[in-house]
Amino acid sequence: METWSFVDSGHLTPAVNMALDEALLNWHSEGRIPPVLRFYGWKPAGLSVGYFQKVEGRIDIEGINRNGYQLVRRQTGGRAVLHDDELTYSIIVSEDHPNMPASVKEAYLVLSRGLLEGFKQLNIEAEFAIPEEKLNSTGSAVCFEEPSWYELIVDGKKAAGSAQTRKKGVILQHGSIPINVDEDKLFDMFIYKNERIKERARKSFADKAIAINDIVETPVNYDQTRSAFKSGFEKGLNIKLEPLKISDDQWKEVYELAEKRYNTNEWNYSR
Repeated sequence: METWSFVDSGHLTPAVNMALDEALLNWHSEGRIPPVLRFYGWKPAGLSVGYFQKVEGRIDIEGINRNGYQLVRRQTGGRAVLHDDELTYSIIVSEDHPNMPASVKEAYLVLSRGLLEGFKQLNIEAEFAIPEEKLNSTGSAVCFEEPSWYELIVDGKKAAGSAQTRKKGVILQHGSIPINVDEDKLFDMFIYKNERIKERARKSFADKAIAINDIVETPVNYDQTRSAFKSGFEKGLNIKLEPLKISDDQWKEVYELAEKRYNTNEWNYSR
């Protein structure tokens, strides 16, 4: 059984969350730390947009500001995700790790076994999504409208969304595990041609996505969810997790990266 580092960074701002993921990737690439599993939350809540995603004409900036949220652009691709009442995870591991397939799709399968086991810890029977060869894309800017390969679904509804990138010889996969979802606030973040189309999209969302507390008999909180998925990742990836101490100098590096990149309009609104 391999030992990985575990970072439980609590609730941080959207910019610092993305900066810490990037810093962990850099440190692992430099050989300074082993593979990492990180859990975190968002304070304030944030809307993360994919690396290639267009903001203008798709994302309602006034809606984000009105709800007191912050927008941030991820290093990973995909569509926008509202990070509010959820557990977010990230995995940082070398591309040449013996258990990591070269294929992005197959690496999703390996890493998402931790998610599958995490849901089992909560007595939730999840399964991997196996989409048709070509997804029937709705053209929506909302991530949870549609599952991708090996994302987790419950009763045919998306229960966890993930995104992956590879840089400097390292895989970064991170994702959202919603505990509760406020659909009204979610759809206040996106631009639609008219209110009728917006309302139709909001109503259909319930048939496409699901949160943990929509499933379990007794509602769970962030700490309970974190505990379940920590055990799930250890079992699913056959690893032992040991806490990683981030030094003051490393935190300084993270906050500088947040200011230099993830807090700037040049980064967040550049598409």
